[in-house]
Amino acid sequence: MLVRLAAGLNARGMEQQVVSLKGGGPNADALVAAGISVTELNFSLPRTQIELIRLVYRFKPSILQGWMYHGNIAASVTHRVTPGWGRRRLYWNIRASNVHDSRYARIIRWNARLSSIPDLVIANSQAGMDYHLETGFHPRRQMVIPNGIETDKFSPNTGQRSSMRRGLGFADSDVVAVSVARVNPMKDFDTLLAAIGSLPGVKGLLVGLGTDQLKLPDNVTALGLRHDVSELHSAADIIVSSSAYGEGFSNALAEGMSSGLVPVATDVGDAANIIGDTGTVVRPGDPVSLGQAIKAIASLPHATIRDRGLKARQRIVENFSLERAVQRFADIYEDIGV
Repeated sequence: MLVRLAAGLNARGMEQQVVSLKGGGPNADALVAAGISVTELNFSLPRTQIELIRLVYRFKPSILQGWMYHGNIAASVTHRVTPGWGRRRLYWNIRASNVHDSRYARIIRWNARLSSIPDLVIANSQAGMDYHLETGFHPRRQMVIPNGIETDKFSPNTGQRSSMRRGLGFADSDVVAVSVARVNPMKDFDTLLAAIGSLPGVKGLLVGLGTDQLKLPDNVTALGLRHDVSELHSAADIIVSSSAYGEGFSNALAEGMSSGLVPVATDVGDAANIIGDTGTVVRPGDPVSLGQAIKAIASLPHATIRDRGLKARQRIVENFSLERAVQRFADIYEDIGV
């Protein structure tokens, strides 16, 4: 979402500079390809903080935008120790909801203590904002801006459906449920695999880093990390999100819906708001309920599944397009004359 947002704002004449605290990667490459300057730092205090101060001196930004917990703190310290902070604006961005992972407990507490410093705290989900307020955040101003989906890229592609299915070993008559997620405790693959494994009439497709290393039921195929997710969606009928906690706004869920897939998700983050009345939401950590929800959709006639998928896409187009999200950020930036 950072890549999409920065590219969208840059195209509107709002020059973007991105600082990566831990170095490069595919997102840095994508930003550079979009014409955005990326500064890569190998995080080490106090050297990194000194470099950030130098960058602010050099670029003289009107806004410092923290992105996730570590970025929020780094932006805040840099903002307050660099001259011009009275004219410059500081914004934070929260991307998660109920983070249970103990690795983040300390950094979240520090974010809470410093949360009155930014001029605005932005969350990508209402669930995420509510959770952080409950854990001690006390922003002066707050706002929820949902993620934006590239609805042109993630769109139904019936023309390549048969060929994609053949390449994956699926028959045209199969009902395919796809999950797009890296292997991580918060994604709860145990529940997902138990649910799909209990449905011999459904084919499962896993896409994401580490999925090809999982022990799989006979009816599940895993592809590992892929960069052609929008094309792979054309082979599927159902998009599944099985997260146990931590999700704010699930891009994977919304992208699947935008591609015309019927959604099934656990009630984590803003999943229920994303889905609306176009799919099914079940409690997290319950493979029986998740399996029943997938089975109910798989039992429908193919034409009905297709129509429900198109309804899901329409919800994303109307409520969660990338253009809509970029416009929300642009409105905030324009408030100070950027």
